[in-house]
Amino acid sequence: MAHGTLADYLSELQAVIETKEGLLAAELLSFKHPHIVNPRLKIANPETQVERYFDPPYDEMVAAHIRAVWSISNHDFIEAYGCQTIVVQSFCKALQSQKDENWSLPMLFALCLDLRLFANSADIQLTKKGRGKPGETLEKAADILMGAFRICASDNRAQSADSKKWGMLNLINQLFKIYFKINKLHLCKPLIRAVDNSNFKEHFSLSQQVTYKYYVGRKAMFDSDFKGADDYLSYAFQHCHIMSRRNKRMILIYLTPVKMLLGYMPSVSLLQKYDLLQFADIVSPVRQGNLLQLNEALIKHEAFFIKCGIYLILEKLKIITYRNLFKKVYLILKTHQLSVDAFTSALRIMGVDDIDNDEAQCLIANLIYEGKIKGYISYQHQKLVVSKQMPFVPLTSLK
Repeated sequence: MAHGTLADYLSELQAVIETKEGLLAAELLSFKHPHIVNPRLKIANPETQVERYFDPPYDEMVAAHIRAVWSISNHDFIEAYGCQTIVVQSFCKALQSQKDENWSLPMLFALCLDLRLFANSADIQLTKKGRGKPGETLEKAADILMGAFRICASDNRAQSADSKKWGMLNLINQLFKIYFKINKLHLCKPLIRAVDNSNFKEHFSLSQQVTYKYYVGRKAMFDSDFKGADDYLSYAFQHCHIMSRRNKRMILIYLTPVKMLLGYMPSVSLLQKYDLLQFADIVSPVRQGNLLQLNEALIKHEAFFIKCGIYLILEKLKIITYRNLFKKVYLILKTHQLSVDAFTSALRIMGVDDIDNDEAQCLIANLIYEGKIKGYISYQHQKLVVSKQMPFVPLTSLK
C-alpha cells in the first residue's frame, strides 16, 4: 500500500468498511500506517475520485483524510488539523447512524488520536507564527472529542456487547491528556463522574484503565487528596505493563511524592532503577528532619520538579520534616514538657533565621491539628506538653 495508487487505497478501504472490519479500517485511516508516505496519495483535491467509491458521510471523511495526508507532506499541521476535524465530524455522523453495533469504535479511536496530535502540533506552529493563544487548537479539539464522547455515552439501546459505551474510556483519556496540557483540570470532574456511574467501569481494557487511573490519581494529588491519589497511582503502577519502563517512570514521578506525604519513603534501589535519583536527595533530609538539606535539594533539582509539576507538592514535605525535627528535640530532651524555645532554636540551626516563638508555636499547632503530634501547647508556660504514650505517631497510621 505504501506504493499503490489512490484507486488501490480507496478500493481497499471501501472493502473493509463494507465488511465492517473496524480494526483494518482504523489502520488504513491512521497516520501510523505506511500509506501516508505514498507520494501517489498526496493529493490536494481528491473529492472527485473519492466520490466514486464512497457515499456520504464517508466520502467527505475519506477526502478530508487524503487532504490531511497532503498537508502533512507539506509539514502544514494547521491545515492537517482542519482536515482532521472534518474527518472526525464526518465519521461521527456515520457512527451516530449505526444502530445496535460498535464495530467502528477502533476507527473512532484512531481518528481522535490523530486529531489530538495534530491539534498539539498546530498550536506549536501557530505560536511560532505569532497567531492565536497557546492551547487554543487543543481546546477546540476537546470540543470535537466531547461530541464523540456524547455519542458513545448516550447509547442506551444496544446490548452490552454491541454498545458504543465501550468507547467512553478511550475518549475520556484523550480528553484528560488535553485538559492536563491546557491546565483545565476542573473539566475532568464530569468525565470522572461518568465513569463512576458506568456499569462498564471495571470491564474496560486494562491499558485504558491504567491510563485513566494515572490521570485521576494526578488530579487527586493536585486536589490534596493524597489517599485517593495513592490508590489510583498505585493501581496504575502495579498494572502497567512490565516492559513499559517509560510509563512506569512517569507514574512514579507522581506516586513517589504522594507516598512520601503519607509517610512511606521509597528505596534508593527503586529510584535508581527508574532513573529518579532526584528524589533520593529529598528522602534523606525528610527522614532526618534536616530542613537545611531539604531546601538545598529542592533548589538543586528545582528545574526537574517544576517541569514535572510537583515542586509545590514537594514543598508540603516540609511539614513532615518539621515533625521529624521536633521528634529529635523530644528524644534529646527526654521529657514530655518541652520548651517552645527549644523548637525555635532547632529551627534556627536549620537555617530558618527569621523564626520566633510565636511562629514556632504556629508550626507546632499545625502538627497537633494534623495529628502528627499528640499533645497541647501551654501558652502560659510557653511549653509543648506531649502525650507520655507515643507522642509522635507513625505517619503511616494517620487517616
